[in-house]
Amino acid sequence: MTSPSSQTLYLGAGCFWCTEAIFQQIDGVLSVRSGYMGGDQPNPTYEQICSGQTGHAEVIEVQYDELKVSPTTLLEIFWRTHNPTTLNRQGADIGTQYRSAIFYTTRAQEEAATALKDSLEEKGVFEQKIVTEITPASEFYPAEEYHQNYYRRQPQAPYCQMIITPKLEKLQTLLNS
Repeated sequence: MTSPSSQTLYLGAGCFWCTEAIFQQIDGVLSVRSGYMGGDQPNPTYEQICSGQTGHAEVIEVQYDELKVSPTTLLEIFWRTHNPTTLNRQGADIGTQYRSAIFYTTRAQEEAATALKDSLEEKGVFEQKIVTEITPASEFYPAEEYHQNYYRRQPQAPYCQMIITPKLEKLQTLLNS
């Protein structure tokens, strides 16, 4: 599934079910896995993450082909499909585990994240200041199997219909504009 031009980027935008479903739609994305990063507890469980005591965020691991999609494009989608101005919160999800975060693996990703954040702030795209954390990637812990491909496995579930489907519709509008 990987290629010589494959890169990895980790993104936290609240619930990883939503973020995973969004990035699975992007041409050039090779794979997406839900998991945890940014804390200090090794091998955390979902229940431990939900406590808010591990320091980890719910993230997705995005493997992408840099010849087909740039980190800037991925980051533009990231910022436009969640609210990067609310500290430790996305919608009804509250806690440090739901923080907006970019965990980069290359200097190019770091530069793209910083430049795009600065540009969005300068243009006043959001009414409030962007609070997205931009830090080097640390140990990634894959989430439990039942979290993987959540939307693809149960698109008719109420959470998927009420929360994820509208985000996917917003993504399609964004991609078609």
